[in-house]
Amino acid sequence: MYALVDRPVESLCNGGRLLLWAMRGWALAIERGCCPARALHRGFAGVGALAALPDVHVAFALLVSGSRTRLAFAPMGCARIGEVEAILLRLWSDAASGGTDTARATLGLLVDEASVAPALAAIDAAASQLAAAGFDLSHLTTPSPSLSGPST
Repeated sequence: MYALVDRPVESLCNGGRLLLWAMRGWALAIERGCCPARALHRGFAGVGALAALPDVHVAFALLVSGSRTRLAFAPMGCARIGEVEAILLRLWSDAASGGTDTARATLGLLVDEASVAPALAAIDAAASQLAAAGFDLSHLTTPSPSLSGPST
């Protein structure tokens, strides 16, 4: 989960970037007193993932409202992945790749007991909707370019 901390945002696959953008945008909307779902609507619609937005919104609401500690997100333009962001990205990736037990255990550390099951259900539903829109969260990073160059 910490493998993503302080890595460049560009190292994420498109699904990872969308999820990170959504996290930061959701938090920024709350900070500004705006409706997060409304703030994210255009972005999700623009990439054909609007069906995932309600579950994304519910998942983030449960993560924040049930959180055992304050969740701190980097500013929208930050080029690096923050610690909380890395933990949440891995959580979503675990859920998307069938690692339900790992995701549940991570949620148990992040949120109160009453929020674990509904948050996991929302994350699972959102991950499925995102996958249907072409955003697979099971592998968050893009393949590294070969350092040896093309083979001859």
